[in-house]
Amino acid sequence: MHNRVMPVTRTWDIFCTVVDNYGDIGVCWRLARQLAAERELQIRLWVDDLESFHRICPDIVPGLDSQDCRGVEVRCWREPFPEVSPADVVIEAFACDPPESYVAAMAARQPKPAWINLEFMSAENWVQGCHALPSPHPSLPLVKHFFFPGFVTRTGGLLAERGLEQARNRFQHSAAERASFWEELSLPAPREGELQVSLFCYPHDAISALFRLWADGVTPVRCLVPEGVALEALSSFFAGADVSAGSVLRKGRLEAAIFPFLDQDAFDRLLWACDLNFVRGEDSFVRGQWAARPLVWQIYPQQDGAHLPKLEAFLELHCQGLPPVVAAGTRRFWGAWNSGDAVEVEAAWPDFWECRLELRAHALNWARDLPKTGDLANNLAQFCDNLLK
Repeated sequence: MHNRVMPVTRTWDIFCTVVDNYGDIGVCWRLARQLAAERELQIRLWVDDLESFHRICPDIVPGLDSQDCRGVEVRCWREPFPEVSPADVVIEAFACDPPESYVAAMAARQPKPAWINLEFMSAENWVQGCHALPSPHPSLPLVKHFFFPGFVTRTGGLLAERGLEQARNRFQHSAAERASFWEELSLPAPREGELQVSLFCYPHDAISALFRLWADGVTPVRCLVPEGVALEALSSFFAGADVSAGSVLRKGRLEAAIFPFLDQDAFDRLLWACDLNFVRGEDSFVRGQWAARPLVWQIYPQQDGAHLPKLEAFLELHCQGLPPVVAAGTRRFWGAWNSGDAVEVEAAWPDFWECRLELRAHALNWARDLPKTGDLANNLAQFCDNLLK
């Protein structure tokens, strides 16, 4: 009788500072959930803003130092940092530095942990050369590795939990599931010929221009907006109307429905249910791609336009294979939306949306091709396993 060799259960610490309200914690929470569920890892997630976390996961109780949620140990990251034993794998998300006391404990640990800087996502060419590179600590016996999410081989891929594509396809082909979702939002099912648009964006002047276009257009548009998003534009365009959750505002052919902030699973269904999704940052951008629907990305703005090369790099990749007129319309509208230029947004919208059939087919093909890189969580877990051998 042979003794069965049981797999080693790795422990992971994931550190997350919330800068972009929901994007940072959105990525970290999806990663932690997937690793716990699919790899059966012991995950400890350190977060410095549980209020924002609660918005995307109502099970989280702000104020608790420690709580278990969906197989993940959630810890409040505050000072002074408690004395804890470092995990086998340490993830600092988006270059947030772990506490000095924790790093010192990492250096004293035997064997040393696998230390990963989970970087921002980018389609820029240089990413493939920097992905997985080591970076020795300047004074401690530690090595950090850079891990870049991405869209092509020689990157870490994108977050996508097991069964995501099947769940999306089932929802998009099931009238009953879609009807149940609209009921969850306390909204009627879409009217015949009505365009469904989700709007998740940063504040800028072009939002009101888009509202004007839709209000004055031929096609009825229902714009679905999470509470707290586009408040100034909504209040201004609808002349000081109530813009709290549950409000439904109307002007011309435009209806704006404001709903409570959704948890991650419900937000996915929103993206699946819409004809066009305006997304922002990183987490909703990735989920918008998996939705297999046309999208418009507002990249997180940085000083001196440092974000614009990242936007252009993605457009260069994303527009490959599109007919020239569709690619040109996409580039122009995305550029206008990210510049916040209201005049240019009004000018660019008609050509962009005139190509909606081509954009829809392209979105589906794009989502089908994304899994070729493997998914981020499992790629990362395998990389760390190799480091720890």
